[in-house]
Amino acid sequence: MLICPQCQFENPTDNKFCQRCGTSLTQNTCAECGELVPFDQMNCGECGAEAGVVWWAIIAPNPSALEPLPSMPQASIGFSGYLDLQQRYQILEPFSPPNELGEQQGLVLDCQPFQLSVLEALVLKNLDDAPNDFSQNLLNEDFVDTNPWTDSMEALSLPAIAQPYIALNSQLYHALPAIHNAWQSEQQTVLLLEDRSCYPTLVDIWQDDEAVPPTLQILHWLYQMVELWDAMEPWRCQQSLLVLNNLRINLEDQVLCLQRLYWNPTDDALPLQELGRMWRMMFAESQKTCVEVFSQLLVDVEDQKLATVEAVQARIEAIAQTLQPQPTTSTASESSVDDHFGFQQSPCSLGTADMSTANAPTRLEMSTDEEEDDTQLDSDDMPTIVLPMQLFNLEEVGRTDVGRQREHNEDYFGIETQVVKLESPSGKTLHARNLYILCDGMGGHAGGEVASALAVDTIRNYFKEKWQQNPFPGTGNDEMPDAATITEAVLHANKAIFDVNQQHARSGSGRMGTTLVVVLIYDTDVAVAHVGDSRLYRFTRKRGLEQVTTDHEVGQREIQRGIDPQAAYSRPDAYQLTQALGPRDEHFVKPDIQFFELSEDMLLLLCSDGLSDNDLLEKHWESHVQPLLSSQTNLDKGVSELIELANQYNGHDNVTAIAIRAKVRPSLEHLR
Repeated sequence: MLICPQCQFENPTDNKFCQRCGTSLTQNTCAECGELVPFDQMNCGECGAEAGVVWWAIIAPNPSALEPLPSMPQASIGFSGYLDLQQRYQILEPFSPPNELGEQQGLVLDCQPFQLSVLEALVLKNLDDAPNDFSQNLLNEDFVDTNPWTDSMEALSLPAIAQPYIALNSQLYHALPAIHNAWQSEQQTVLLLEDRSCYPTLVDIWQDDEAVPPTLQILHWLYQMVELWDAMEPWRCQQSLLVLNNLRINLEDQVLCLQRLYWNPTDDALPLQELGRMWRMMFAESQKTCVEVFSQLLVDVEDQKLATVEAVQARIEAIAQTLQPQPTTSTASESSVDDHFGFQQSPCSLGTADMSTANAPTRLEMSTDEEEDDTQLDSDDMPTIVLPMQLFNLEEVGRTDVGRQREHNEDYFGIETQVVKLESPSGKTLHARNLYILCDGMGGHAGGEVASALAVDTIRNYFKEKWQQNPFPGTGNDEMPDAATITEAVLHANKAIFDVNQQHARSGSGRMGTTLVVVLIYDTDVAVAHVGDSRLYRFTRKRGLEQVTTDHEVGQREIQRGIDPQAAYSRPDAYQLTQALGPRDEHFVKPDIQFFELSEDMLLLLCSDGLSDNDLLEKHWESHVQPLLSSQTNLDKGVSELIELANQYNGHDNVTAIAIRAKVRPSLEHLR
């Protein structure tokens, strides 16, 4: 089958265009100019930009092979410049000479990029066919026992070299390259990975005299290496952290990652002492003076005075605490230093979080006496060091559509932004004071259209007067409105609609009303208010897709009263709203107000039920939500594709969405 790059629709292999969206399935589309580029052509003929799909290939000799492989590409390929007999993977340049393991590496161009690879087809098929325990293990982030993994993947004939990439992918999303394909012959195994050769090495970043990493930044890199060391121990891949040019930095997200995995020299786990030696070599390679806070750490790890992961982490936590100009702690609603850098959580602590722990710290935790007395507290409940963040990019797009079955659009949205950009040689910073409102109206005789528009305009005018009227930043109300102020704005909107209902003596279903979801962003602070079943979702790379708001409907009310969810939603009125703006006076409206921080790159998605019904986002987040977090994805186009998806799978209602893409970086100037 051919997977459409735009809508992820599965097309027959002989299709030339996607059956769903019409995208060409015979050529790539240049991201720069939009021209079509043949699959076997690396660069766009119109603008010269790279348009081909490239993979990093690793050719490894099989242990059973009697003779070492000759150097690539001549003798061991023999397929006229291609890596495979099917001539899908075209070799772009001569591969590197064999390393000490006999491996060779290089770039290949995918000449059939929309076709599922053998590995992808194999794993997907067995996810559908395999017993539940194996299917769950493939997706279970807490599953770290390698024995069942190995047995299951060997049953699928997956090469051993590919298995840790598959097993660790969900745990170490940022750190590991995605695996595309793998196969083996009598003499060799071929592995194709996401290409990270263009990422600068950690040492290169470290040696940059114009942008010297702050001490605390370096400390976090060391901390993440310890986490990765622990995660890779069961797979005997700790050697991956001992190869200097394998340590890379993803500049878009400012996170440490690996170009590939390397097996340990023996089947035994490596001692942490080896990591300490590598750190010392890294400092020497960077030609930077090893400051005192690091020197003792390096000595103690190398001398095995700190011989466990926990001991090294505790020492790093203590050092981080001394670097804080004003030591502070945070509660479970705030973010850890780890969150600020987008680091992966430890494999044993990953999982989906609700709002109460959505920004909960997971790393660099500072213990207190109270915590020592309560061993049941997990890491998400512990205080952590707080590192200030700064906003460096903020984009938003709003779209609404009448849908396939409605004659009128009763949805309405409003966006009011105030953004100031500050730019200097040290980088770019944004200050934002933005308001986003989405409403889904209801009521006969076009009442829903009136109610939703009236609510948006009332709230927009309220905050324009109370919050956004003064020059920005630096004067006036330069802070996030509190819960009381936000509630007052919502009640103003309710009163405006309620008064119209009273003036026209509307009753029953004729009384107009609307649901509401409001998001306020003040730099890295976010406030959310909602009434009804319009929702806010958020997506981060660490936590995936999360529903921030809880619908105000009968089913949810019953669940909160302790009723079993299945029983609660078996009621005929389960989806009936318990709150809306307009039908009743202010005594019956109690908006839910929540606050959180932009502690890492985040996509916020406000939506009406036309988009969220039937778990549409939960089912399609990987294809339609996750890509929107990347700066390389056109947000406008992505939101339009979400609307199209909703019309195809739901279509029964109006569809409205506001997507907000926020990029943040640590504010470390005071630590330089």
